[in-house]
Amino acid sequence: MKHLILGTAGHIDHGKTSLVRALTGIDTDRLPEEKARGITIELGFAHLELPGGLQFGIVDVPGHERFVRTMVAGVGGMDLVMLVIAADEGVMPQTREHLEICQLLGVKKGLVALTKSDMVDPDWLELVVEEVRDYLAGSFLEEAPIVPVSSRTGAGIEAVKAELARLAGQVDEKKTEGPFRLPVDRVFTVTGFGTVVTGTLLSGAISVGDEVELLPSGLSARVRGVQTHGRRGDAASAGQRVAVNLQGVEHTEVGRGDIVVPRGVYRTTRAVDARLDYLPSAPRELRHRSTLRLHSATYEVPAQVILLDRDVLAPGDSTFVQLRLRHPVLLLPGDPFVLRSYSPQATLGGGKVLDPMPPRRRRRSDEALALLEALGERSESDTVRLLVSGSLLTGICFEDIVVRGGLSARRAEATMATLLSSGEVVQMVREPRIFLSRASFVSLKGGLLSEVEGYLRDNPLREGLGKEELKTRLPRRSDPRFFTPLLTSLEKEGKIVVDRDLVKLPGRKGTITVDQADLQVRLEKALQRGGYEPPTIKEMCDSLRCAEKMLLEHLNILAREERAVKVKSDIFYAPEPVADIREKLMAYLREKGEIMPPEFRELTGLSRKFMIPLLEFFDQEKITIRVGDKRVLRRG
Repeated sequence: MKHLILGTAGHIDHGKTSLVRALTGIDTDRLPEEKARGITIELGFAHLELPGGLQFGIVDVPGHERFVRTMVAGVGGMDLVMLVIAADEGVMPQTREHLEICQLLGVKKGLVALTKSDMVDPDWLELVVEEVRDYLAGSFLEEAPIVPVSSRTGAGIEAVKAELARLAGQVDEKKTEGPFRLPVDRVFTVTGFGTVVTGTLLSGAISVGDEVELLPSGLSARVRGVQTHGRRGDAASAGQRVAVNLQGVEHTEVGRGDIVVPRGVYRTTRAVDARLDYLPSAPRELRHRSTLRLHSATYEVPAQVILLDRDVLAPGDSTFVQLRLRHPVLLLPGDPFVLRSYSPQATLGGGKVLDPMPPRRRRRSDEALALLEALGERSESDTVRLLVSGSLLTGICFEDIVVRGGLSARRAEATMATLLSSGEVVQMVREPRIFLSRASFVSLKGGLLSEVEGYLRDNPLREGLGKEELKTRLPRRSDPRFFTPLLTSLEKEGKIVVDRDLVKLPGRKGTITVDQADLQVRLEKALQRGGYEPPTIKEMCDSLRCAEKMLLEHLNILAREERAVKVKSDIFYAPEPVADIREKLMAYLREKGEIMPPEFRELTGLSRKFMIPLLEFFDQEKITIRVGDKRVLRRG
């Protein structure tokens, strides 16, 4: 069975609902007010089965200008449109607006039904056919069949069905692979069942038992039942009108504009990049930062229009825009939209979403415009490459490439593999996979190397810069996880040497003056005189008349050159006393097996100020291991 959605369009009182009833036997006007006033106010739904395994879900839209927003909600998901024009009136204002909306939303095929044909004579009917054909020139219905029909007498009904069957062969069904999306166009309750939502399934398949969420609210629910065309089933697939019984939400928590999706798959957005086609019939120019109403699927949201390459858009022109939305909605690449003004209410333009998760764009950026051009042409290699390069020093994860590029995961994988093998793109993080362009990778490496060089230029006594310190000097917008692969690459290129926690330049050694060399000798002698209890930093600063920062720099140099031993950040020993204490400790442990702090004090005569730091130092040196309050000799 082939499932397609047929929608009506046309001016008020041109007979859309009557034609649907003549085709299907179903009256789509269900509200008392609709029956009392004789006009369609809300969306109506019917179904039609034709020979050859064709099943149409029919969406009947209101024709009154006050209900265009409702009409737009019904157009989303249409595969075919039946433009209804009354033979006694011809083309009218809503005929024009409805046709423009269908064209903007990407409807490709349809037919024209000339209703009330029994109310005019043949000559008049022939004139109306010519008028309609002239009007449709240049539109997607330029070559569409024009079928005179009478819902009252039944004349032409079979011809309409025959044309629908013929057109159905020219239209592909919606894709059933991938996650489902069900925009809600109606909500009601059924006694004993609870909340029921209806809509046109845009993609995928929905089944009883599925765990779902409603966007943008994020409410969770479970599919309790599925119904298509009045028949219960276990599942429904893309292209079908479907009613879904939801368990876990109240009907007051759901409304038109919500969308039912699998739990945890999709993300809403507050901005999209798009190509905007501004209608020739628009009454005025569109200015940068204008606020209009965006319609897509079944929702409506205020949107500020950011013109990316100009300040004013003239009627009939097209350009790239960023639409900044007042409320979060779900939009995906390729989704069509319509923009309408607030006052007076009119359809101004529309287009398709190119990037559903864009950064805030710099206007007139050649790189941004090139990316949007690639997205519009769906060039997979250019799209992925430009998305990665456009992420600059921040990088982009694989999932965002799939979402923003509108690619299947399989196609994105294949494209990324090519770019990685050519070296244009570099993978920086394993999970989640994050990528940088080669240019950004080189830029970050150059920045780190400059930081090391600048630091050592300003600190001639230092041999290198600490790794943790260098890591903090990554640009704030870069991921800290980039640090290790950047450092590894610099080391492979021979531009740095990583020595434990120190990053050095090849062949670099701290340079000291004669006075500084003399200070180091005096420090060595002070530590040797101190023996088991060396002088404190303050004491050495006072006796040697040296600033603490400089003193610590020279002590650290002595420690790196093994002319001193750094027990703690502020405790340094001459090598001989530490070696002597170590030998005493190891001899004691070989004999006794274990030692407590009081016993260590008795063994060495040290005060607590030096005793505890030394015990911890020997733990770090892997000579001893602490077990509770005692130390034992580490095996091996």
